[in-house]
Amino acid sequence: MKDYLSVVYNESRTPKTDYPYQLTAYLGKRYNIKEGSRILEIGFGRGEFLNAFHEMGLSCCGVDICPCDHVFGQDIKVDYIDVGKDSLPYENDFFDVVYHKSLIEHLYTPDHLMKETHRVLKSGGKGRVIILTPDWASQMAVFYEDFTHSRPYDQTAMKDLLSVYGFKQVESQLFYQLPLVWQYPLVKLICRFLQFFLSTPRARQLAKITNMKFFRWSVELMVLGSGIKQPSECDHKD
Repeated sequence: MKDYLSVVYNESRTPKTDYPYQLTAYLGKRYNIKEGSRILEIGFGRGEFLNAFHEMGLSCCGVDICPCDHVFGQDIKVDYIDVGKDSLPYENDFFDVVYHKSLIEHLYTPDHLMKETHRVLKSGGKGRVIILTPDWASQMAVFYEDFTHSRPYDQTAMKDLLSVYGFKQVESQLFYQLPLVWQYPLVKLICRFLQFFLSTPRARQLAKITNMKFFRWSVELMVLGSGIKQPSECDHKD
């Protein structure tokens, strides 16, 4: 029997690109993630984002349920667990950042994951969670093409999720997977224009025909959520 990664993320179906390096650089700048910071990626998949964070000079750890055939450097610690029920193999208040992309929608309930995320993040306003997940409104037509998808999210759901589990300075917004938009925000106007005329399946077809990914990622959006771990009671004591 084949594993999930070899089917859904095989390179003929999902080719490797430099996007992980572009996204991690953007997130590092946006959230002021400093060199040497400890970061945990949950659900690291093929290891592309984990490697990209490592090349940024971060101290990286990763957990996933599926074994990855990538050989990581000795200074990248990886473990294989079921984050829906297993405890993260790290002590309390350990990480500056916990990051995951396209993970939370695979869980029927996020309760255990969110509690463990909160536990391993540094307290005192120093620990940040960063979550990227498919936007339900723009991806509902294709969301369940991945048979392991269980629960969709939109901006409101993401905001409420982070607030319920004790995070502060919560933000939840639609996110375009287009580096051009990050650099030139006014390009969003073109994306929004395209959204009036293109469904996500049609945008995918057009991107394939023209070999222009801009069509797909103008329409097929993610939700970006982030929050800071609130100070614990002991942080208020002298």
